[in-house]
Amino acid sequence: MNPFSHPGTHGRPILDVEKQREDLDEKTSASVVPLEVKQTLHPGNGAPEQGFEDVYQLPQPGLKSRLVRWNAKIEGLAGFEARGISRVLPEEKHGGSAAGYVQMFALWFGMSLCVINLVLGFLGPQVFQLGWVECVCITIFANALACCGPAYMATFGAPSGHRSMILARYFMGYWPAKLACLLNVLMQVGWGVIGAIIAGQLISAVNGSGLSIAVGCVVAALCIGGLATFGIAVLHVYERYAAYPQLFAILILVGASGRDWNTSLPSIGDAATVTASRCSFFALMFSAIIGFTAISADFYVYYPTNTNRRLTFFATWAGNWASCTFVDLIGIGIATGIATKPAWTEAYTISSGALLKASYEGLGGFGDFCLVILALGCINNIAPSTYVGALSMQTLGKYPKLVPRWVWSLFLMVIELACSVAGRNRLFIIFENFLPIMACWVCPYLAIVLEEDIIFHTVKGKAYDWTIWQDKDQLPLGAAAMTAWLVGWAGAIVGMSQVWYAGPVALELGGYGGDIGGWLSIAFAGMVYPPLRYLELRKLKR
Repeated sequence: MNPFSHPGTHGRPILDVEKQREDLDEKTSASVVPLEVKQTLHPGNGAPEQGFEDVYQLPQPGLKSRLVRWNAKIEGLAGFEARGISRVLPEEKHGGSAAGYVQMFALWFGMSLCVINLVLGFLGPQVFQLGWVECVCITIFANALACCGPAYMATFGAPSGHRSMILARYFMGYWPAKLACLLNVLMQVGWGVIGAIIAGQLISAVNGSGLSIAVGCVVAALCIGGLATFGIAVLHVYERYAAYPQLFAILILVGASGRDWNTSLPSIGDAATVTASRCSFFALMFSAIIGFTAISADFYVYYPTNTNRRLTFFATWAGNWASCTFVDLIGIGIATGIATKPAWTEAYTISSGALLKASYEGLGGFGDFCLVILALGCINNIAPSTYVGALSMQTLGKYPKLVPRWVWSLFLMVIELACSVAGRNRLFIIFENFLPIMACWVCPYLAIVLEEDIIFHTVKGKAYDWTIWQDKDQLPLGAAAMTAWLVGWAGAIVGMSQVWYAGPVALELGGYGGDIGGWLSIAFAGMVYPPLRYLELRKLKR
């Protein structure tokens, strides 16, 4: 059975109740909680388990009451996920067959098989002026390394039943995790803006002067937001089948443009400059994938708790790496031909969409059809990000949690729409400046997660208590994690190389500097976290 096929509790209103008995007594009473709801509060061993939205079925005044009623009605729609950040309990999970791991691979393969990675590949030869060999090697190894982050975090989804940003509470502490959630929302919205701009450029290129990029951005943002609003069941089915037309259009692109690739293209600049460019392009490719670390667990919360973690890691890693690398290399190949093919040079000055249209030269209307398929591919990649961004909004606090997930999805869609229209002519600037900065918070966070899990849980044989996700008194305080995270940020600052700023360490690479901020952030955070965490555990015992 598909573990994504039943995102709720089979039509029942879902309630989310605090774990502790005293909190439950304060929030509810026998007069307002139906009998069947009370029975769900003590599954199995009698310990109260949270995992349902506490706003359901409780009489609430005004807007809150209307949201409850709307959510209850919407939950009844086929394939619509009304559940928010509540934990998916073991008895609510589905699946368990070997086909589940194939679905993991298909999910990530379809998600990353998109035109965004094509455009990302353009940057190696065109922005960093690297040759074909350098770009290919960097892409293969940067993607292989970056895919380990989301693959590792994905292994926590099935056993915990928690979303990625709820898991952050176990590693960062209850309060510091809110800052990670806020940054995650900004990162997912940023990806939404990039996806809408690229899709808008492609749609505009197909229609020539008859449709502006702004209109294309609006169409793309509406599609992305609409799919994210339906939730994980619809997302999973869409990702599974949307990969086929994408693969078809991309293979046609290879056939149409491959003869004009310049695989003998050399790097431009002296040895120091080329070294700096290699570091910066590696950092950019790494950053494009490592951000999935903050969302990957969300897609496995409905898998059984005994799902094999090693197979989960491998299926996630393989699906993500295979599609990202395949598409990136095609983008690099097209970029190598820009300098030698005048039609591509002229198109590149207009937009990435115009360049891709020129790459289908000679196919006429069929090429335009393939271009539309590529535009729809942005939805594959961005809709899951918008979906998780909405869940992260709920994690920010008590009041954001009361707003249903689908409302937050629509809210983020509006922001992505507005920002994409405003930044439609600055795509490559957004790419160059946005991605490395976002990696600055994910990299030290991942270092903290690895050390907390391996040193303080696996080695010591200490199991996680997944039922305390709302208990501030039992979750880690987060002082050690927050300090290490800030130290990691300091490493990122001294090692980053951006158009608007270059750190002192970065400037040591080449004439203009090479970006090594991500690696320094991991090193700095990784060095200071273990001793601080030992001290925190000794003093606070949590």
